[in-house]
Amino acid sequence: MIKLIYIIVTTFTIALIAFVGVFALSIKEKVLNKIVLFLVSLSAGALMGGAFIHLMPESIEKYGNGDILIVVLVGFILFFIIEKVLHWRHCHKGKCDVHTFSYMNLVGDTIHNFIDGLIMAAAFITSIPLGITTTFAIAAHEIPQEIGDFGVLIYGGFEKKKAIILNFLVALTVIAGGIVGYFISSKINQATIFLLPFAAGGFIYIAATDLIPEIKKELNFKKYMLTLVIFILGILIMWTIKYIFSG
Repeated sequence: MIKLIYIIVTTFTIALIAFVGVFALSIKEKVLNKIVLFLVSLSAGALMGGAFIHLMPESIEKYGNGDILIVVLVGFILFFIIEKVLHWRHCHKGKCDVHTFSYMNLVGDTIHNFIDGLIMAAAFITSIPLGITTTFAIAAHEIPQEIGDFGVLIYGGFEKKKAIILNFLVALTVIAGGIVGYFISSKINQATIFLLPFAAGGFIYIAATDLIPEIKKELNFKKYMLTLVIFILGILIMWTIKYIFSG
């Protein structure tokens, strides 16, 4: 029961990140773009660290390394397929192809958030420290994503109030995913065997194909090196969290 409470509290916290887009509107675009780029760098590092330092080692330690790495690859491929089918995009610069895409973005985010909830549930069921680190990795990714998602709705023609409500309702599906994941994993223990490496594959895909390309667009060498430092900082944060809980 204590793990279910952890899942509900952390998934609700993730859902609250949906409101970050509202605060982003009060920041000048030039400043926002700089901040988002640093958030993207931190997010990429956290996701990579979450995959390679936490999820994959935990899966291999508990379930062996044979099929686990295959599931990681399957997770990577499935995230690629889902992105293409649902047209997921993370509009970090606030400039996207909108209009009807606004509705597709809501559909994609609904499924995305539900999967995040399943992943968080699987992580907490495996161990509370793993659940906390997984939550951190997802939260780091959600902040720049929600800024982009809110921008898509606004530029797509939604009124600000409606955009806030829709974005939050979509974000709440992460809680549903967490609860469903908890009860599925409680009755079918094998679920965690696949969800953890699947999440690792997804984290790697998002960081490598979505976030890192954004970082590479920075042409100023000093700023690029700073984003690299922040990227490494994201990895070090994940390593530090593991060191603290294992030490």
